[in-house]
Amino acid sequence: MKFPELRARRLRKNSLIRDMVRETKLSVDDFIYPIFVIEGENIKNMVPSMDGVYQYSIDRLEEEINEIVELGIKSVILFGIPEHKDEYGSEAYSDEGIIQRAIRKIKELTDKVYVITDVCMCEYTSHGHCGVIENNDVDNDKTLDLLAREAISHVKAGADMVAPSDMMDGRVMRIRKALDEKGFSHIPIMAYSAKFASAFYGPFRDAAESAPQFGDRKSYQMDPANRREALKEVMLDIEENADIVMVKPALAYLDIISDVKQNVLVPVCAYNVSGEYSMVKAAAKMGWIDHDKVMMEMLTSIKRAGADLIITYFAKDAAKLLKED
Repeated sequence: MKFPELRARRLRKNSLIRDMVRETKLSVDDFIYPIFVIEGENIKNMVPSMDGVYQYSIDRLEEEINEIVELGIKSVILFGIPEHKDEYGSEAYSDEGIIQRAIRKIKELTDKVYVITDVCMCEYTSHGHCGVIENNDVDNDKTLDLLAREAISHVKAGADMVAPSDMMDGRVMRIRKALDEKGFSHIPIMAYSAKFASAFYGPFRDAAESAPQFGDRKSYQMDPANRREALKEVMLDIEENADIVMVKPALAYLDIISDVKQNVLVPVCAYNVSGEYSMVKAAAKMGWIDHDKVMMEMLTSIKRAGADLIITYFAKDAAKLLKED
């Protein structure tokens, strides 16, 4: 059958039928909202390069958590900005570290928020890299023990899930082993499996104060040109018992998200990163685009590509629109 008997426009006639046949639908349940926690008191610092995103001191977390709960957002991922940084990132695995105390605070405030923690060293090291430095590069194997210690400290504080973002070889296996040995076999791991060495991370490094002090992260994060290698990294993490795998960034890597979704049986997360967020905010501020329409189209494209979960700074904005619907 072909035109004129076949007319595809019949199913686009009005909003009622368009809603009925829509293949991809966003839900507030899809979103994980990033929160930046900083040392100090009564602090709510807007990140200059990320309009609407703030660093919060622990005593100011309540207002943010209350809003998240009210909007129906069920999960957050925490990033910490410590007061003290050193060569080995010791604040990352301190029981009184900024993230550990933030977890306890959130758990005191509510049982309606699922707390995920970013497990990495870059925010805590004086050199800004994601592990122990040897010969001017990150020593993979020496870093694994520190990552495991960090993950354990987060879970002891009450974290519901840990998310290693360092891109060290073998870190999922090392963290899984450590969790199981400490009696935390029920805690899932969401691995930043295909994390690319992307220029889209710039605003995040302002927010997390985590820019490397020398060199770059290309020796451990992935080459943006490599597609098959991303699937290799994902499969390795699944072999090491990752419960969820992630692609980061999202928008420029929709092909990678699609590849992963078609080849794995675990949930797929995508990180709609800071640069993707800030471009929309900046263009909307100039009046060049419609903020809400572009935001929702972007998030829909990420889900359409195959993401089951989306880490996004747009979570609150999108949740408000979905609530109105």
